[in-house]
Amino acid sequence: MKRLKILIWHIHGSYLNTLSRIDHDWYLPTKPDRPEGYGGRGPTFDLPPYMREVPAEQVRDLDLDLIIYQTPKNYFEDQFEILSEEQRALPKIYLEHNTPKPDAVATRHPIDDPNVLLVHVTHYNRLMWDNGRTPTTVIEHSVAIDPQAMYRGTLERGVTLINGMQKRPRIAGYDLFLQAREQLPLDAVGMMTEEFGGLGDVPYRDLHRRIGEYRLMFSPLRYTSLPLAVIEGLTLGMPVVALATTELPTVIEHGVSGYVSCNLDELIENMRGLLANPDEARRIGENARQVARERFGLERFARDWNAAFARVTG
Repeated sequence: MKRLKILIWHIHGSYLNTLSRIDHDWYLPTKPDRPEGYGGRGPTFDLPPYMREVPAEQVRDLDLDLIIYQTPKNYFEDQFEILSEEQRALPKIYLEHNTPKPDAVATRHPIDDPNVLLVHVTHYNRLMWDNGRTPTTVIEHSVAIDPQAMYRGTLERGVTLINGMQKRPRIAGYDLFLQAREQLPLDAVGMMTEEFGGLGDVPYRDLHRRIGEYRLMFSPLRYTSLPLAVIEGLTLGMPVVALATTELPTVIEHGVSGYVSCNLDELIENMRGLLANPDEARRIGENARQVARERFGLERFARDWNAAFARVTG
């Protein structure tokens, strides 16, 4: 397809890092104080040069082909502030990262527009949202991590990779992490984790080499989209132990490519077994890597996104 000029706000850094591997001309609006959505390229990610920053007041002068929205604020406020009338009439995609809230089955999606393509990141999300009149598609995750990073598993500890889990304790499973940490050697990595004894934020360019040293990854998230951290762990070839909720039971086969259960005691025993048996951890991790390669590869991700672009631009 032809090379497109696409405007997108910086909302979800890890996802943006992967999306930027699709070879188009991307534009990120910025503001001096870097409020929500206007952080530009940011200091954490090594984005390609064709993902460019543009001051918000200059966006209306761009010759664009497509707008990607990711939050209600983008759609209901930002577009009227920074886009011209002609730009607001361009083809548009709404990328929904989240599960429906507050109700899992009866929440109407805020975008109700037959002229917008609503992209969900899991089939679970599309199933559970009430999407109204808006046409939908599903583009499953991928991750763009350092290809030199790989699972080693030499550190006889587990790691949980979640930003600010104590700020959304029930959803993120903060209580489950603390319970597991009482019984197992378990570290937390991510923004604000230093507040409860974790290792804090690690720049994305260094993150995967560091977590690849751990024996296993534990994901205590109760109710979110398929966590990118889990996809990163699978891609590294790391055994992942997680709750059997939302999309995860379709990704991890219990005892084969990881462990999934709604029983925390069972998961703790699974982790204890992996910590004691590095050969078994490597076997599980190799199966996990195969799952990541087949289901979450960058080529598939780019192909799906280009099909969505073609669909809305004609």
